[in-house]
Amino acid sequence: MTQTENSQLVSDEQMSQYADEGYFVLESVIGPEDLELLRGAAQFSIDRLDAAMDAAGVDRIGINAKGKRYFSNMIYQQRPELRSFIFGPIMEQICRRVLGENAYLFWEQYVIKAGDPDTTFAWHQDSGYVHENHTPYLTCWIALDDVTEENGSVYLLPYSRSGIKSYIKHVTIETGDRVCYFGSDPGMPVIVPAGSIVCFSSTVIHRSGANLTDKLRQVYLLQYSPEVIMNADGTAPHGSFEPFLVDGTVRA
Repeated sequence: MTQTENSQLVSDEQMSQYADEGYFVLESVIGPEDLELLRGAAQFSIDRLDAAMDAAGVDRIGINAKGKRYFSNMIYQQRPELRSFIFGPIMEQICRRVLGENAYLFWEQYVIKAGDPDTTFAWHQDSGYVHENHTPYLTCWIALDDVTEENGSVYLLPYSRSGIKSYIKHVTIETGDRVCYFGSDPGMPVIVPAGSIVCFSSTVIHRSGANLTDKLRQVYLLQYSPEVIMNADGTAPHGSFEPFLVDGTVRA
């Protein structure tokens, strides 16, 4: 039996670590077919942002920088084949263990770094890109390539190192990055092979390093919430919010 076929994909020990430190890592849990499926839309995600920047006559849109770093979201709405993974058995098991009987897709995006020293991403909480009045959600950082410190690993500040488990105020810097930590702790690098999933709370402070290699570093990011998170004024959902689990039943 492979790890992805095992009903206990996320162990009790990993759940305890998530509660105490805000994260756990599932190494090499995505099979080759799903990995190729996710890689298949990566270039599309780059091309879509490049086209938008070309049309606007700019090299940056938000936190995206042409030829350097890309945060291309809601790709699955144009590439529906991705739904089989987003709402598939691996993510179902993770959501059931972490979020319980109710889970909504909140956000989906490719995070891709080209080989360039100007591809770092500053210390932040994912919650810092929403607003302060929301229930923390789950981020699943999916490595589509082997991840090393040389090609732009994510660095985490576990709860025991940051001393922070809740939303904190962020400031926006020139690159558009929102930043919440200016201390000296370099963080814990997460070095994982392709097909691994780094699961962490939206309140975990993290950053990523530059890609100093000559190849792309490709990550697929999925975020799920136990409830619909509304925008700051409460008039509409902040993200996607397609129901995945409703009272324990798969609805997607």
